[in-house]
Amino acid sequence: MSYPTTTPAPAVLVLEDGSRYVGRAYGSLGQTLGEIVFATGMTGYQETLTDPSYAGQIVLMTAPHIGNTGANDEDMESSRIWVSGFVVREPARVPSNFRSQRTLDADLESNAVVGISGVDTRAITRHIRSLGSMRSGIFSGERYDSSEGEQLELVRGGASMRGRNLSDDVSTVEPYSVPAQGERIGSVAVLDLGVKTSTVNYLAERGFEVFVLPQSVTAEHVLSLNPSALFFSNGPGDPAASDAHVTLLQEVLRAGVPYFGICFGNQLLGRALGFGTYKLPFGHRGINQPVLDKATGRVEITSQNHGFAVDMPIEGISESTTGFGRVEVSHYSLNDQVVEGIRCLDIPAFSVQYHPESAAGPHDANYLFDRFRDVVVAHAAAGAGDAK
Repeated sequence: MSYPTTTPAPAVLVLEDGSRYVGRAYGSLGQTLGEIVFATGMTGYQETLTDPSYAGQIVLMTAPHIGNTGANDEDMESSRIWVSGFVVREPARVPSNFRSQRTLDADLESNAVVGISGVDTRAITRHIRSLGSMRSGIFSGERYDSSEGEQLELVRGGASMRGRNLSDDVSTVEPYSVPAQGERIGSVAVLDLGVKTSTVNYLAERGFEVFVLPQSVTAEHVLSLNPSALFFSNGPGDPAASDAHVTLLQEVLRAGVPYFGICFGNQLLGRALGFGTYKLPFGHRGINQPVLDKATGRVEITSQNHGFAVDMPIEGISESTTGFGRVEVSHYSLNDQVVEGIRCLDIPAFSVQYHPESAAGPHDANYLFDRFRDVVVAHAAAGAGDAK
């Protein structure tokens, strides 16, 4: 394993409001654009980097030291790093962990990720919390020497996350399957909107044969597989720009197939039920987000990454305007009362806004995979009883 021995080149982070933060290059040299967001996890940087939900975003880590445990193959949540850029305070000079196979810096370079270090990440985080997430850019190498006006113009000309559909960028091209572990209880069709490896593994561990499908499939294709359930994964982008996925979900729900969605899948269930979505000022990202389970009164510390949310009342029972019966909010954020979970009362469907696979993060919400299994088993038993 080799370590950097030369002084890094200068780099600058530019925000669309004109703010500039000069630091040192980290990872590849060059130029990158994206929406700047902050993630509050004290650990789990490799899972964050390889989470497809972060596509199109420049991620700032609020923890001051990043890269201490290096990088390895086991903690990859997908086949590559997805972030558009990476911002840290102090990168580790030498990683120290028995599982480390290479430096984080080497992974950033091999994935052509332009990053910056040596900036005041606390000040930038407070700035984003005050003004909201915004377009940004990192410039290093030859691009560092371009004029401030040119850099700002490039940032302001970058794509906004609002109205952006990124599902095609992160979804699998070809379908694939993962066999059930232990006793097979049925199959689940997973619409890959940016699914993480841990999610697929947890479903297989619950006895599901997992069929992972490209985001472009039709409802007819999904139903032709005769799945025991449907699952919508996490993913990047604006849920308001995913009409085709909403239509697919509505058609499969009307066919009586049980459903579980996480993160982006929660927002798409909300839309399928007739509710709107909206963009949060700076979103929820990190592995320490407190959520209340209304049914049990239990507080869960959750792993989250979302910049959009479902617009529905957190108290009382609502009626789906698209014909799916009664609906209620099952979980909400204790920080800002954002909807964090939806439960349908008349059809076998539920979802949560956070990441129960917890890669990285606490395992408070891992039980949701067991709940999904129970819903599918009960639905199958009810169907068998009706057939008799």
